[in-house]
Amino acid sequence: MKPIGGYFEFELPAGNLTAIPSGVLVNSGRHALEYIIQALGNRIKTIWLPYYTCEVVLEPIRRLGIDYNFYSISEKFEIDDAIELSEGEYIIANNYFGIKDSYISGLVQKYKDRLIIDNAQAFYSKSQPESNQIYSPRKFFGVPDGGIVSSEYSIDKELPEGFSYGRCSHLLKRLDKDAGFGYTDFKANDRQIKNEVLTRMSKLTKRLLSTIDFDYVRNKRRANYKFLHNTFASTNRLELPDANSFACPMVYPYLTDDPTLRNRLIENGIFVATYWPNVLEWCEKSSVEYHLAQMLIPLPIDQRYNEEDMQRIINLIN
Repeated sequence: MKPIGGYFEFELPAGNLTAIPSGVLVNSGRHALEYIIQALGNRIKTIWLPYYTCEVVLEPIRRLGIDYNFYSISEKFEIDDAIELSEGEYIIANNYFGIKDSYISGLVQKYKDRLIIDNAQAFYSKSQPESNQIYSPRKFFGVPDGGIVSSEYSIDKELPEGFSYGRCSHLLKRLDKDAGFGYTDFKANDRQIKNEVLTRMSKLTKRLLSTIDFDYVRNKRRANYKFLHNTFASTNRLELPDANSFACPMVYPYLTDDPTLRNRLIENGIFVATYWPNVLEWCEKSSVEYHLAQMLIPLPIDQRYNEEDMQRIINLIN
């Protein structure tokens, strides 16, 4: 029975979720991968995955007892050597930074339903009905958790309900104060997600997503990306694809030969991540992946920032 009266909840306008990728809504990106593996069942024996990826991808693979092999990528963020899949083998390909839409479409033609596309960094990339996709909204928006599965395969059971009310403190602190004030809570949130079982996306996360102006976010990110690229195209050590070949970037990937740049940016209040520290342990120092993990700077371009903010980044780097 629906309760009537009592204290108020957050006044979040109830919009719609038609703008998000269609699929099964679950509690996180890593759990979206777990959903796909469970849905594939006995079809899947081994997964190929890139060395250059977040170590959390291994959590569901190990939890479900699936064998795995690593492969290398090039500095174009593409599979370095052709991989021919045997019976029971599947391959994960990352849509790195949301800028590899065109390349991923080519992989779909080759691998079809044996391909698992990691769109954690490519929320706006269209789902490919021939393959399997996972999305992670919190890489793009201020939500505590959530994941999306797009696949022709499904789990034949009802998932338990998920809850997110205990994982919003870092979002609230960031709104009231600054990034540093809530960073400990942000890391604690990650640990909570790691220890969760596969559930449905919470009502809170769905409501938060329904309030977002997705077109505004996409347009702002694309504009900021282009603003940076107009300056950095000649100094960026990466050969980036044409901006018209992808829907929406997550960051501007800037490959530098300056080992001091990352710390210099952070010291000046421009917080840039390392994708991904685990790669430095997995790979040889001579590898492309090691070099990318050490020297690639993912410059923020998200919807909170404008040209003035992008110019500040440019001034610091130059």
